[in-house]
Amino acid sequence: MKQYVIDELRLEDHEKISAWFSDNLERSPLGDLYWLPVDDTILSELQRAHTDCGPHVFALELSPQRLSCELLVRTRNRMTCPCIAYATDDQFLWLVRSVDRLFEAAGVLS
Repeated sequence: MKQYVIDELRLEDHEKISAWFSDNLERSPLGDLYWLPVDDTILSELQRAHTDCGPHVFALELSPQRLSCELLVRTRNRMTCPCIAYATDDQFLWLVRSVDRLFEAAGVLS
């Protein structure tokens, strides 16, 4: 799986990020996995056409030492669909910038 990873998190930063994620993102029942909804303006043409599949999301896995962001745009309503695909360049850049904003909002310097 392709990922964008931020590692070597300090314990106090992990706690801030975890609290912010818990308050602002949907949490998966599987461990410390959170769903970051992808902005509709950067969805691919196929993803925009698949409104029944939405919301389209990135999976963010937070551990005490790192944040791993899958570079797969998933759907919350289906396990398999052609609209599930690796991030485009625009989606990847959006993810990186979004994580920076999330860290800032949580009070963590990026």
